[in-house]
Amino acid sequence: MKKHALTLLAGALALASCDKPAVGLDPLQASAEKSPYDGSSVATSTTTTAPEVTTQAVAKPATPAAPAPGKTTIKPEMPKPLFVGTPLPTNYNPPNLENPAKVKPTLEVQVPEGVTLLSKGKPVTSSDTQPLGDLTLLTDGDKGGDDGYGIELLPGPQHVQIDLGETKEIHLIWLWHYHKQGVVYKDVIVQVSDDPEFKTFTNVFNNDFDNSLKFGVGSDASWVETNHGRPMPVKGVKGRYVRFYSNGRSLDDTNQYIEAEVYGK
Repeated sequence: MKKHALTLLAGALALASCDKPAVGLDPLQASAEKSPYDGSSVATSTTTTAPEVTTQAVAKPATPAAPAPGKTTIKPEMPKPLFVGTPLPTNYNPPNLENPAKVKPTLEVQVPEGVTLLSKGKPVTSSDTQPLGDLTLLTDGDKGGDDGYGIELLPGPQHVQIDLGETKEIHLIWLWHYHKQGVVYKDVIVQVSDDPEFKTFTNVFNNDFDNSLKFGVGSDASWVETNHGRPMPVKGVKGRYVRFYSNGRSLDDTNQYIEAEVYGK
């Protein structure tokens, strides 16, 4: 009986040894060598790795600041840009010239409540009795910089003048010169008066750094023209007439104007 039991045990061990993998192969390698079509049950091991999830912060559009109490926001419609970039002129670099790469364009200005556009369609006169282009283009509301949208005055110191029809309290002026090229207009001065001949007046903007026009040395900046124009905040100066001076530009001595907007109440 003992001999028979030992024989049965040896046979069982021999049968078990047939299912062991060959030396040098791990269990997964051994199962891979079996044919999947042999009818045997092959255990497979799978490892599931969770996919990496990356998150990227998406910049939200800047929310316009709400007007301060008692204020309203003026945001003119801007004309399309006509050139790429704002190259500095090489032949005219006044000491007060802004660097366009460092100054973001102003697109809106807060003013007191009740302020509206006063200049739309108002009559215009100029120091040049025969300007190129109709003077009404200055207040027609069209700010496009292509040829035919503005007026050109003779070389040297010249001005255009808007008659608001009655005395108003002025809080903002927005000016567009010719902006098809990145030019700089010289000696830009804006004055407000109740006298059509400007025997008395108030300077509300002046970048004439060397007093070329004899209205005093100005501390305002010169700038490279773009389609955004130039906003000029005014502290409630009263007057009926608004006059705009220039004295040529960085390319030549001519003077061009596209649009002028006067806001007040």
